Amino acid sequence: MKKLLTLLFFLSNLCFFSQTKVKDTIIRRAKINFVQTKNVLNFMPQTPPLIPIAGAPKPSYTYLWEMGDGHYSREEQPKHVYKNKGIYNARVAVTNNYDNGKPPATRPLKVVINEFSNEIYKDIATIEDQNGLNIQKNCDPIPEQELVIIVTYQNMENYVSNGKLYLFFNEKQFKTNNFELLDFRTHFGERIIKENTVASNDLDESNEYLASEFIQIQNKKYRKTATETDLDATLLEANKTFKNSTVFEFDDMNPSETRNVFFTLKTTPEMIKDTSATITVRSVFVPNRSFKNHKIKNLEMEIVTSHDPNKMGSNGSFMNYRLVRFKTVNFKTRFQNNGEGPARMIRLESDIPDMFDKKTFKVVDMYPKCPICPKGETPTTSCLDTIILKKQIHFTFKNIYLPGSDQKNVKEIDSTKGFVKYSMKFGKDFHKIKTKSKTAIIFDKNEPIITNYATTRFLPGISIGLKTGYNWFTKLENSQSYFIGTTLSPFKSYRFYWQGEFINSFHNYNVTEITEKLIPFQITPNPVGGLSRFEQTTIRSSNKNINWEIPLMIRYNINNYISVGSGIQTNINVSEKNVETTTIEVFEDKSKAFLLNKKETSIDKLSNFTSIKTGLIFDATFGFVRIGPSFGTRFVVNFKKDFNYLQFYGIWKF
Repeated sequence: MKKLLTLLFFLSNLCFFSQTKVKDTIIRRAKINFVQTKNVLNFMPQTPPLIPIAGAPKPSYTYLWEMGDGHYSREEQPKHVYKNKGIYNARVAVTNNYDNGKPPATRPLKVVINEFSNEIYKDIATIEDQNGLNIQKNCDPIPEQELVIIVTYQNMENYVSNGKLYLFFNEKQFKTNNFELLDFRTHFGERIIKENTVASNDLDESNEYLASEFIQIQNKKYRKTATETDLDATLLEANKTFKNSTVFEFDDMNPSETRNVFFTLKTTPEMIKDTSATITVRSVFVPNRSFKNHKIKNLEMEIVTSHDPNKMGSNGSFMNYRLVRFKTVNFKTRFQNNGEGPARMIRLESDIPDMFDKKTFKVVDMYPKCPICPKGETPTTSCLDTIILKKQIHFTFKNIYLPGSDQKNVKEIDSTKGFVKYSMKFGKDFHKIKTKSKTAIIFDKNEPIITNYATTRFLPGISIGLKTGYNWFTKLENSQSYFIGTTLSPFKSYRFYWQGEFINSFHNYNVTEITEKLIPFQITPNPVGGLSRFEQTTIRSSNKNINWEIPLMIRYNINNYISVGSGIQTNINVSEKNVETTTIEVFEDKSKAFLLNKKETSIDKLSNFTSIKTGLIFDATFGFVRIGPSFGTRFVVNFKKDFNYLQFYGIWKF
């Protein structure tokens, strides 16, 4: 069983991304290679493969070379010229930046110098810009890993000096030690001494002095090298601040000479885990042991956390509903770690509207970059896990590194930001409605951060319909009214919507008016009197009109097949041709048996825009009412007498 578990563990660490497989051994080693030409050496490292961390910059190695004679280099392949004959222990500290493995272990390499070339030796570079004292590290502290501290000091006096160099570490404010001093390397005759860093008993007994000097020095940050004159107060404050110290004495340091001392520290398993804390190492340089003038420099190293804001968006904010069948909607959830340190796990819980087909879900892009987690396996490298639920999709970045915006030495704010971009298509049957969705973002084990709502909404779109039909005027003689027109409405509206129409109708109808009257008829030769006659006047009006009908209504789609609406309509008489024929007939009597006389006249009239009629409309449509063919009926109530009518039509909306 143990063999099986061991095999599974190694197999789970064999791959990163889908195509690169790297074996993550417990101990990785780096080897020092070099090419020697007498006293000139070209160093070259031989390092194991890197294992990337998603979200971190491209993994890389950085180097700190110690040449064994007090010189150092941060180049990958440095060239060094040795000044004197002898045997030197060259070494390199390799730091694996943004790498999932442990830093490679190295061993010192002996370099033997017996001959000299014409290459010019260069002394250690001056640090005048650091005011004669500098302290630096090769990497940030990680629990149970080593780091190298370099203390560089320079004699800025105009005489040969004999002085002291202090290194303080393990602050008393932390219960446990953060560092263990493994080794130190000196190259200029520095010798370690044991010294009580509290200068004298008088200092301990002078409470007034202690208080004033302690507060004064404690408030100094020493971000740049500080020059002080009261060494006793400095040492007292350092003794109150730090648990451990290492003290060196040196002699015969020439003016402007620069020297380096190298320390190897190992962080302890109990190293402080408080991510808001800053670990400090301090160096004090006393150029002349006979005086109390000295320089102070702090090296601050932070520990980190994670946290903070974000938003969700979609390219489906305004979509053309007509084309959504061919559209893939992209959603993007952005997040930013505004914490003081890196986040290693980020979970996004995103809402998914019902109208989307989850079977079409795809992850389009992401940052931190990492592959999709393998199903049914416990990931050992960076990956993105996706879980599709009924109403949500959960994204989980596992084993990643996303720096915090408040993290020390993070200068690029974009490096603290991440996102997930994914896409889906619409389902087979969905309505033209607005949707809202949000995401809960969880950094590590912090409380969820709820984003804004990401909306998907549709542009109204334009649906143009062709409409034709017949108007039935029940009270007009020989009425024939045909029309053709267009409709304009939002495309495939869901419930309520406005619809406008423009209809060109051709209306033919006749109007007949008959009047009758008795007229006296006298025969002149007859003196007694005369006879009555019967006269009938018939006025026949033949009308051929071209009308513009402009209805405007609000409609409601009950479902996909039934729609109702109501509104108002304006009817403009654009062109009217009227032929009026007047016939006067005279009959002998009311019986109209004998026609005595007949007279007929005709008048043609052609006019434009003679009248405007308005009215109310009530409508019902059946068929594919949202889009496609349908038929309907409409009742138009005109405010002018005898012009009410029924309309029967067919329509096809595109």
